[in-house]
Amino acid sequence: MLSKHGVSATDIYRVSQADKKEKDLLKMRPGQTLEFEIREDTKELHKLTLVKNKLEKIEFARNEKQFNSSRIVREPDIVQTYKESTINSSLFVDGLKSGIDQRLLIEMANIFGWDIDFALDIRKGDTFSILFEEKYLDGEKIGLGNILAAQFINNGRMYQAIRYETNTSTSYYTPDGLAMRKAFLRTPVEFTRISSKFNPNRIHPLFKTSRPHRGVDYAASSGTPVKSAGDGKISFAGKQNGYGNVVIIDHGKGYTTLYAHLRSFAKGTRKGARVKQGKIVAYVGQTGWATGPHLHYEFRINGIHKNPITVKLPNDDPMPKKELKKYLPYAQKITSLLEGYHSPDYQQKLASVRN
Repeated sequence: MLSKHGVSATDIYRVSQADKKEKDLLKMRPGQTLEFEIREDTKELHKLTLVKNKLEKIEFARNEKQFNSSRIVREPDIVQTYKESTINSSLFVDGLKSGIDQRLLIEMANIFGWDIDFALDIRKGDTFSILFEEKYLDGEKIGLGNILAAQFINNGRMYQAIRYETNTSTSYYTPDGLAMRKAFLRTPVEFTRISSKFNPNRIHPLFKTSRPHRGVDYAASSGTPVKSAGDGKISFAGKQNGYGNVVIIDHGKGYTTLYAHLRSFAKGTRKGARVKQGKIVAYVGQTGWATGPHLHYEFRINGIHKNPITVKLPNDDPMPKKELKKYLPYAQKITSLLEGYHSPDYQQKLASVRN
């Protein structure tokens, strides 16, 4: 590009030497811009600027026979913005109609995903509100920041999340300081429907006899990734009679989860391996006594089967007491700020839930 505009090979080499450590010029992406100044009398390159985006650019300025690089970063103006929406058809359809960016809707679903199953629990009339950041530069909106706080009224219950940053991490918490993140995912697979519910008195579809169904069957396409519901250690990975291919994970403190009818295991899935919440451990299949591709999922506490859909999930590690003292006044302040934006209709719904 520089050669086409008459820059000498010597100057191009000198610029490359100034960029030898960071290699920004080797990492250019489509859409980024190069600006350069050439002296009319000597045809020497005077300055080269790589505009990476609206907030960051790197300048290479001539200093006799070499170039010095400097990184220039601009800070955008942060504006707090409030939006609310009522669900008539779906979270995304109605959220987008209310002017809420898709990225924010996905992030909000992830924040509340441990308490609300967005495939099963959403009801017509559910309402939500969010307070978030928008980034502006020279009066122009250039992007989105963080969700600062959010409320979700689902089926007569209100959930609230507040973003809080400590010296070591940033997470979302309830107004009381409990982590929104739970020790377990509510559902460990992306599914299309529940093909069989938790039922201790179920008639088995193949054998036509009363056989308790101590888990939940999630219908999904063969090959759909299956994730570990929580941190733990794999205690079994192999075949088990009617279950076909099975993974059992011991999460400690008496909690275990079982994943059955798997097509295959993910790389690294073996007895004794440690896994983190959300790690892919296997793939949906139809092995064992299965009438179609699905994940059979069991949740046990001290060996007793619990309904995965309704079991109360334990919270993640609590906030340290020292941080909690700082957090509680902030939570009260941000909650008041959020609720100060509520429309009359939203306030009425919130009041009915609290009563």
